[in-house]
Amino acid sequence: MKFLRSLITLTVGAAAFACVATAQAEDINLGIISTDSSAVLKQRWEPLIDDMNKQTGLNVKAFFATDYAGIIEGMRFNKVQVGYFGNASAIEAVDRSQGEVFAKVQYANGDAGYYSVLITNVNSRFKTLDDVFRNTRDVTLGFGDPNSTSGTLIPGYYLFAKHNTPVNTSFRTVLPSSHEANLLAVVNNKIDIATNNTEMLDTLKKEHPEKFAQVRVLWTSPLIPSDPLVWRKDLPQATKDKISNFFLNYAKTDPHEKAVMAAITGYSGFAASSDAQLLPIRQVALFQQKQKIESDTHLSADDRKTQLAALDAKLSALNVSAAKP
Repeated sequence: MKFLRSLITLTVGAAAFACVATAQAEDINLGIISTDSSAVLKQRWEPLIDDMNKQTGLNVKAFFATDYAGIIEGMRFNKVQVGYFGNASAIEAVDRSQGEVFAKVQYANGDAGYYSVLITNVNSRFKTLDDVFRNTRDVTLGFGDPNSTSGTLIPGYYLFAKHNTPVNTSFRTVLPSSHEANLLAVVNNKIDIATNNTEMLDTLKKEHPEKFAQVRVLWTSPLIPSDPLVWRKDLPQATKDKISNFFLNYAKTDPHEKAVMAAITGYSGFAASSDAQLLPIRQVALFQQKQKIESDTHLSADDRKTQLAALDAKLSALNVSAAKP
């Protein structure tokens, strides 16, 4: 009898431990890249997270960091299981943090993406791009987070590289910061120019039209694919199903949900996606790496040739992938 009681106790204890483990496995941290201050991001995203908890039964909490790398590293060490990224930071999450793109945001206006911009104050001395590149040594640039698509990668390639103007060595001062901080610095005439994106401008126009009137756009990039959602590949399939079903069906008809999405940044909902949406951004990143290697005077001819050949092979592989239907 004593043996039986001990066996029952062990069985009950094991069952209780299993229940606790299951509950812990359902805890999800949703990482959100630092396009704005944590306080602003929390205000925008918490209503969606509340709905996610109610509809999925998961215990979802927002995870914020001071920079993009904090979310990427959070996913790498399983402190973040699902993340809202830009395309450039999503590449890092996929390559380094066991990430996988499963969805992307949709815009209320029907656009398939957004644009990087170079902005200045409407009263600044810069009226055109020519004014900027005439003497960059006398220009203060507000640049993006190193892992930002619209703040760094896209303008770095399509704007500064095209003008043979290396960002780190061509300007009087380069101040990397968030989109929000750069936008406010331009509005308040604290810096000469800054990279940003049309999402931030649209939000500013809607919420503070008087401040939006202080901004002049000097340059607009080619279209950037809309921001992706990434989850860790090793999430249980049942958890992935709950997360996917929530996002792909969110804000389709419900007025409350539509209002939540509109408040985030003019989004209307989410659509299914995959790592394939990152291909154009990967191509730009590799082109930039090629340019750096070609201009690196510290490399020997053999090293330069070897590194360029490796990048060309990666580009060829990406081109093949991009050509597939």
